[in-house]
Amino acid sequence: MSERFPRIAPETMSDRQREVAAEISAGPRGEVKGPFIALLHNPELAGCLQKVGEHLRFGTGMPGEVIELAILITARAWDCQYEWVAHRRIATNTTSLGAEIMDAVARNERPASMTDELQDVYDFCIEAQRLGAPSPEAYERIEQRYGKRGVLDLLAICGYYTLLAMVLNTAEPPLPDGMEPPLKPLRAGA
Repeated sequence: MSERFPRIAPETMSDRQREVAAEISAGPRGEVKGPFIALLHNPELAGCLQKVGEHLRFGTGMPGEVIELAILITARAWDCQYEWVAHRRIATNTTSLGAEIMDAVARNERPASMTDELQDVYDFCIEAQRLGAPSPEAYERIEQRYGKRGVLDLLAICGYYTLLAMVLNTAEPPLPDGMEPPLKPLRAGA
């Protein structure tokens, strides 16, 4: 696969691209990587999205396992190999989300052993991805656990990472270290 949105060399960046690249690099990501390599081709969009993403990954107050499970469910739903690889690595290195849970999600199966909290998050995110909205029961459990703000944060995580999955699937960046795609496609044409 060819990369449709190659990394922009610093010396060829516009002033706005340089400014957004500096904002991204100064934040918790530490560098322009992943979908932001493509998004930097539209610096206004990249600037807005990086702020949203920073809040969703680092500012919701939700446990890392919850955030990463939601992201991995989204990557799986969209057959996004790059997002899957990046966030499986993050989940492995920074959370207690177990390999058996991630492996089940990769197979598009409900994990057998999850805490009540992760079961609630799994149901909510799976329903949001597959049905377009969580069921009343899944909504109620997340609202009881995190409040209305948490419901919106979790929906936003699913939506934001859906957007990034679409960007990454279109940009076709290579996987790190020449990896083979780890996910079997669920979508036609993927």
